[in-house]
Formats: sequence, structure tokens, C-alpha cells
Amino acid sequence: MNQTVTRQALLNACTELLQPARFKDYGPNGLQVEGAETIHHLVSGVTASRALIEAAIDAKADAIFVHHGLFWRGQDGTVTGWMKQRLQLLLAHNINVLAYHLPLDAHPEYGNNAQLGKRLGLQVQGTFGEQDLGLWGTRADSLAFADVNTLAAVVSQALQREPLVVQTPAREIRKVAWCTGGAQSYFEAAIAAGVDAFITGEISEPQAHLARETGVAFLACGHHATERYGAPAVAAHVAAQLGITHQFIEIDNPA
Repeated sequence: MNQTVTRQALLNACTELLQPARFKDYGPNGLQVEGAETIHHLVSGVTASRALIEAAIDAKADAIFVHHGLFWRGQDGTVTGWMKQRLQLLLAHNINVLAYHLPLDAHPEYGNNAQLGKRLGLQVQGTFGEQDLGLWGTRADSLAFADVNTLAAVVSQALQREPLVVQTPAREIRKVAWCTGGAQSYFEAAIAAGVDAFITGEISEPQAHLARETGVAFLACGHHATERYGAPAVAAHVAAQLGITHQFIEIDNPA
């Protein structure tokens, strides 16, 4: 594929697929930095870090598609330090940045949550939590995990990272809830949904006590590790639809 498309055509395709207007979010979804008018090579990544921007420059990208963009609610709005460095690179090389946060988490086929569920062999049965972002379900083969350690081993193999597990009384794990990234605040909603285990990226102090007191296992598997699948899935789909090339660039992050 050596076609080019306009920036607006790429933006329209992403908007149609992800429907950002449906979500209340922590920052702007869509085009965050305007670059070249025509696009032939799209790079995707998790976060619009300087390392990703530099890699995209090396890859001769015209646009970058990410989950974590440059701008978030609560920033002071100044273009100094690390923000200046990132923007300076983008503007100097005329690279567009498209960022989608909650819309990318939520897409039922290509989103972070859907993609994580596929990798863990989980079949979606329903949603839970604020804006219905969380998913719950069972193993695709309808069997139960023998215990939380069995589930943790599946997670570890799929993500190539050992999860932090808050142990609960030994029991079968049949109903699993998950929400990628920093979704530890969804734990209470997952408990209310009647699940046996909850998977997300991070854990805060209160969740460890709740897991022990309710018997619902908590697995913190890494913010980046759980969210590195949605951006390339969406970008690859859109690139194929438009006839442009796509490349996912992984910038490792231990968080």
C-alpha cells in the first residue's frame, strides 16, 4: 500500500469508528497536533512520549495514533520543558498526532479492553462501571480457572509480565472482570457485579483491603502492559481501510 490520504480523511475514519462524542474524558480526543495535510504512513503507540515521536520521525511517519496524548485536564497550559521538546519535534517534522483515550478503551472490537480480553481467552458477557467501560465474562471454553494462581499464570504468559496478585481464599475463578490501565477505582463496581476476580493495570492502597475482605481477587498487571493492544488494532484497521501503511512502535514502560 503506497496510497496517501488527507489528514481529514484519517480523522473522519477514526471519529466514525471510535465515536468520541459519546464520552466524558480527561482530555481532548481526536487531532491534538496538526501536521502534514497528506498522510501515507501511520505510526501507532501507547503514549505520545518523546521516545515514540523520535521513533516515528525515524520511520518517516506523517501521523502518530496514540492512547495517551499530549494534553490532559489540569495541566498548566505552558509550552515549556518536556512539552516544548515534544511539540518542537512534531512541528519541525510536520507530524500529526491523533489521540483517543476512553473511546479507545471502550471500542467493542478493537479497544484496549476488548483486545485484552481476547488475549486472555475471555468471552465478554457484559459491562460495568462508569460509562460502561469495564467488561466482565468467562473463559471462552466456559471452564473455570482452578484458582487465582491459575488465572495469574495465564495473564503472565499473555502479557509477558508477572501481575501483582492480592490473594483471596482458594476458590474457582469463573466470572472475571477487567478494565485496562488505571482502573482500580472500578473495583467496587466489579465486586457489585458478582465477579470472582478483577484485572486492571494498577492498584492503590484501598483495593488490597477490599480484595481480602470480599474474597474477590485483584490482579494489577501494569498500566502499559494492559493498554498496548488497542492503539495498534485501531490504527491497523483504519490504515487498511484507507490504503495507507501502518507500523506499531513499542516503547517499553515498566509502569
